[in-house]
Amino acid sequence: MPLPYELQLGWRYTRAGRSTRRNGFISFISGVSMLGIALGVAALIIVLSVMNGFQKEVTDRMLGVISHIEIFSRDGQALADIDDIMAAARKNPEVVGVAPFIAAQALIARGEDMKGALVRGIVPELEPQVTDISTTAEHGALQKLVPGEFGIVLGIELARSLFVRDGDKVTLIAPGGQVTPAGVVPRLKQFTVVGTFDSGHYEYDSALAMIHEEDAARIFRLEGPSGIRIKLHDLHKARQVADEMAGTLPGSFMIRDWTRQNKTWFAAVQVEKRMMFIILTLIVAVAAFNLVSTLVMTVTDKRADIAILRTLGSTPRSIMGIFVVQGAMVGVIGTLLGLAVGLAIAYNIDVIVPALEQLFHASFLPKDIYLISKMPSDPQQSDIVPITVISLILAFVATLYPSWRASRVNPAEALRYE
Repeated sequence: MPLPYELQLGWRYTRAGRSTRRNGFISFISGVSMLGIALGVAALIIVLSVMNGFQKEVTDRMLGVISHIEIFSRDGQALADIDDIMAAARKNPEVVGVAPFIAAQALIARGEDMKGALVRGIVPELEPQVTDISTTAEHGALQKLVPGEFGIVLGIELARSLFVRDGDKVTLIAPGGQVTPAGVVPRLKQFTVVGTFDSGHYEYDSALAMIHEEDAARIFRLEGPSGIRIKLHDLHKARQVADEMAGTLPGSFMIRDWTRQNKTWFAAVQVEKRMMFIILTLIVAVAAFNLVSTLVMTVTDKRADIAILRTLGSTPRSIMGIFVVQGAMVGVIGTLLGLAVGLAIAYNIDVIVPALEQLFHASFLPKDIYLISKMPSDPQQSDIVPITVISLILAFVATLYPSWRASRVNPAEALRYE
């Protein structure tokens, strides 16, 4: 049913003309409610966009070191039928690159300094197909890994903790030593540092070392690679492709994708994001339910107008529609304003934050403390649409009780003292 005059009166009451002090106060309260909704919506969009940005940055840096899918032997030994598995994996249309590897824990020592490390044996020619380490390694360090020369590439933080640089010697101590008449003697091998890499992810920069796959096989006494690493066109399909490969690839092996490899971290981020959404939604809820007091005051002030409309033939439903329109207008305008402000800040946060840092002579993300020194932002439709819908629903719900009260006004009682 069309409601032409309901819309007109609802919009007029939303503007709340300032002909009287009371009307001016109602207009002020209405404006505060609108501003509160706008600030709540903007805060939600900005915070969730920044959280998305952090997650994307960390994920990109993490995937610069690890691959989308890893297939490895169950016992840590050489992977059987590795050539057949690699050939079958390359046939998958989602696969971009495949490379063999050896992964093992070891100690790296220099003098009295000793650090635990994850040693990864790689094929330098194939490594760029599955990770971005070659782009973060200095001066083509991976290409300096020549079988038999025992060169090693260290994460930048690991190299700093051992106080080594290019050309220095380090000793790799492998687990499972040799049994001799004098007892168990650890397997030691001296390596030459041929370069470092800086992935931007402290966990890997401080604990990862890379050597040639053939050198790793000798040190750890393996007959071949212990697994293969796979890169996909779409990293978000990693779990789906891994499940497909588990049922189609030949041989006996274990398989995991990057989401399972870092399951705890991603679960923590999702919980934090969900909690922030709930907490900030309460801001919008408080602002939306301020509409209740605004509309109650408007109903009280407009009792005479309501009575006149009733005597002219307006139904309770029409009266209720007028005040629903008024509250909905406040909610819609506040939501759209918050949406505009939130998106404007979210898309320009890389300009706004440096300007604020320069203005206040402060650093919000110190490089020596945080992984990322620049504030990232990634507004996503999957966040923005629910925020907008929830804000509009809360504003509409807040109008129902005051509007119902307005529809129940008795014309005779309202006009008695007019």
